[in-house]
Amino acid sequence: MSGLARLWAVVGLAVVAVGGTACVPLVLGAGGTAAVAAHEKRGIRGFANDTTITAQINELWLQHSLDLYQRLSTRVNEGRVLLTGRAADAQQRLDAVRLVWQATGVKEVINEIQVDNDSGIVDSAKDTWINTQMRTRLTFDGAVAGRNYNIDTVNGVVYLMGWAENQAELDRVIGHARAIPNVQRVVSYVQAQP
Repeated sequence: MSGLARLWAVVGLAVVAVGGTACVPLVLGAGGTAAVAAHEKRGIRGFANDTTITAQINELWLQHSLDLYQRLSTRVNEGRVLLTGRAADAQQRLDAVRLVWQATGVKEVINEIQVDNDSGIVDSAKDTWINTQMRTRLTFDGAVAGRNYNIDTVNGVVYLMGWAENQAELDRVIGHARAIPNVQRVVSYVQAQP
């Protein structure tokens, strides 16, 4: 098997491995995944590496505790891992970070996990609505490469991660987030090109 064929196989398997989790959206078909990955700033190889890291983290979390796995989310961009969600207590938050460092390829862990056992389904629905609004705005804004951004919202706080073509694009993305009702604040871990 050639190197490129092997890479495509890894991408396909990684997508299948993480596609059904709550933390990563299901992408139907390796061809569609490859097309998206090829246009992202990190490219196919970076996408494959990050997908593999995500799969490892999900497996570690699931083996440790179903509750931890269901409560928390992860976004990976070039080995940088953003952790978000609502932990039941401080110990669960610490366990999540400890387990992430066990995944091969992790370069940095950004811990934005909130300790919160009081939020309910209404709070989760508001956060999902904010994510949907944000993704829609980025998709239809021709001045933004929306595919380069990961978005996660917890208790009205929008977390952004990925790559911006330049500071003007990043400012535009942050502006979109701030304009959405119920957004409390925006936290950016986006890297902007100079």
